[in-house]
Amino acid sequence: MTAHRPVAAPTPDDLEAAWRVVRAHLAPSPLDPGEGTPAEPALKLESLQPTGAFKIRGALSALSRVPAGVRVVTASAGNHALGIAHAGRILGRPATVVVPETASPAKVDRLRRLGVDLVVTGATYDEAERHAQELAEAGAHYLSAYNDPHVIAGQATIGRELDAQLAGSRGPVTVVCPIGGGGLASGLGLWAAGRPDVRVVGVEAAASTAVSAAVAAGHQVPVEVGPTIADGLAGNIEPGSVTVDLIARHVHSLVTVEEHEIHAALAHLATARGYVAEGAGAAAVAALLTGKVQGEGTHVAIVSGRNITPETLAASLTRAPHPRRSD
Repeated sequence: MTAHRPVAAPTPDDLEAAWRVVRAHLAPSPLDPGEGTPAEPALKLESLQPTGAFKIRGALSALSRVPAGVRVVTASAGNHALGIAHAGRILGRPATVVVPETASPAKVDRLRRLGVDLVVTGATYDEAERHAQELAEAGAHYLSAYNDPHVIAGQATIGRELDAQLAGSRGPVTVVCPIGGGGLASGLGLWAAGRPDVRVVGVEAAASTAVSAAVAAGHQVPVEVGPTIADGLAGNIEPGSVTVDLIARHVHSLVTVEEHEIHAALAHLATARGYVAEGAGAAAVAALLTGKVQGEGTHVAIVSGRNITPETLAASLTRAPHPRRSD
């Protein structure tokens, strides 16, 4: 990792600016209400965004704040890169995107078709992130996929949509979301902070627990990252990432899910609910189906993305048992 970059938390004005630009360019993502229970949660279908993932929100918000003519450099496991490419076309902001060699082929193929300035380097996300930061030192604007106030503010707009979509719900609301670098959980946590009847629960892949380790320590600590189908959740985080403090203050709890539980959730989404998701996109559902998140009221799982290869999805459908509850 490079040296600490001071990054501020989003201000109320940042949150409002993000809401304006996202609302101008994106329709609200659908909410499948299900039964609203842990076994049959409501599904916020960010997987149906134009890029196949929620990251388009943060990309629109952040790129809208970059002065015209300033080139942007970013690193991504894939979905943030797709968001930057799509938002860049909408807003007329050029960008260079660095992805690791382990990035999902489905995401890399889409990036190539979008014609973005794509650099594939590094065996891990951490190496790709370092390379992007080095490229930015030549004069470009480095835009983190998670450690950026405007990216976080963009992800918070999911909550603003839930305000309307859950208006008729009874009792408290639990929103469960995946955590990689923590931008989504930070944004949702800021939204929930002003709503006493809402709590946010973050879900990490057990193979990559950088955020929970940092929250426990009070600062970023390197963790070993193992192989995971949830490639969007894999990797360490920047030293001093603002997401650590935001999650510690505004996210109710953090849980982890194992690989077999993610596979089972992918199969459940496809066969029981009729939706395609990628590994990271199924993490919140995995936590609910296995009983790792419980409580009264309405439960909402953020299905954060769908960018998965047919082969990977088919493997999950053929191998995954029904999720087993841990309670």
